[in-house]
Amino acid sequence: MGGGGQQTESSEPAKGDGVGPDGGRGGSAVYTWEEVQKHCHRSDQWLVIDRKVYNITQWAKRHPGGIRVISHFAGEDATEAFVAFHPDPNFVRKFLKPLLIGELAPTEPSQDQGKNAVLVQDFQALRDRVESEGLLRARPLFFSLYLGHILLLEALALGLLWVWGTSWSLTLLCSLMLATSQAQAGWLQHDYGHLSVCKKSGWNHKLHKFVIGHLKGASANWWNHRHFQHHAKPNIFSKDPDINSLHVFVLGDKQPVEYGIKKLKYMPYHHQHQYFFLIGPPLIVPVFFNIQIFRTMFSQRDWVDLAWSMSFYLRFFCCYYPFFGFFGSVALISFVRFLESHWFVWVTQMSHLPMEMDHERQQDWLTMQLSATCNIEQSTFNDWFSGHLNFQIEHHLFPTMPRHNYHLVAPLVRALCEKHGVPYQVKTLQKGMTDVVRSLKKSGDLWLDAYLHK
Repeated sequence: MGGGGQQTESSEPAKGDGVGPDGGRGGSAVYTWEEVQKHCHRSDQWLVIDRKVYNITQWAKRHPGGIRVISHFAGEDATEAFVAFHPDPNFVRKFLKPLLIGELAPTEPSQDQGKNAVLVQDFQALRDRVESEGLLRARPLFFSLYLGHILLLEALALGLLWVWGTSWSLTLLCSLMLATSQAQAGWLQHDYGHLSVCKKSGWNHKLHKFVIGHLKGASANWWNHRHFQHHAKPNIFSKDPDINSLHVFVLGDKQPVEYGIKKLKYMPYHHQHQYFFLIGPPLIVPVFFNIQIFRTMFSQRDWVDLAWSMSFYLRFFCCYYPFFGFFGSVALISFVRFLESHWFVWVTQMSHLPMEMDHERQQDWLTMQLSATCNIEQSTFNDWFSGHLNFQIEHHLFPTMPRHNYHLVAPLVRALCEKHGVPYQVKTLQKGMTDVVRSLKKSGDLWLDAYLHK
């Protein structure tokens, strides 16, 4: 129901308003934030971008980034997320035009939920500066060289076996080189995935399919739909799939207490910092992710991604079957995945798991991202080891920024955080990793205390 004397939801649209494809009225209606916030349900979703109100109820099902990521902003102001995820907003606005049902009333503030308008404006000014200085433009040479070093690792691993045979030491060395190439390919596909947002015909989109499909055996669409949710609402329960621990772990400060009060004990959570080493790093890639990937490709009938994925396994077995046979090749890829999984878990979790986790709080983009992320100190090794994800803060604030520019924008982000009193955390690599275990132990202790005494 809108203000300004417009008709009610059940009445006929006023002359000239028209009814959009999603059942919304034309763009002449005006609404309050209170009215917009009522439309946050699965079957009734509105959102606001630049003070314009859109009915996305039906469009969400066709959203290229997936239904969930856009639905996470139902009933909210999605302006900052819209700008962050879409390198070419003008291209996307043509899809929004038919969904327009009105705008905010002139008396309504531009920000919802009492967000700090000055902070939001200052961050927008920073983004404008970033765009004007060309920091969102990728350098193809950088990524070409990076891809080259991954292919070189693969070629060297296979070449060693051809030249020297399959001794235990050479097989182990080959496994380490393959695990390194898989981890680095993971960081590279992560780059291409972010750079290919809304550029389905771009070179980076095609390379993303090649790297994640042919070089890693995974699915680009599965990764995009999962990972963009993480960026949209990091460390928010029920919205960030990266903290959906399926009752295996309790995370943060609130979830453990909630589980403890309800007397939920799916696992001995006060020991989770110990069993994490057994079921976290070793299994997430070779077991959990692989099951998810293939289940998603078949359930979504994503035959293109399935073909790319199968090309990886066909190439792998053609290369290594002559040396190890079928079962030996299966053992080799399993061991490579096992090693890669450890690398992946520690790099991704050291910047997120020890940070704040909560239910939806409708924070502004800067505050939300900074509360859920921290940086790891810059060094040549840390940059390479983490695929520049040691700059998680800058990556989350500007998800379409190419990684070679993170270090340039980092001082500007730090200055903005200092101005507004937003914590900007930087840790050593060792502290980042040990904090993962400390946070799990802290959460487990909170659960035990609530379970026994509340």
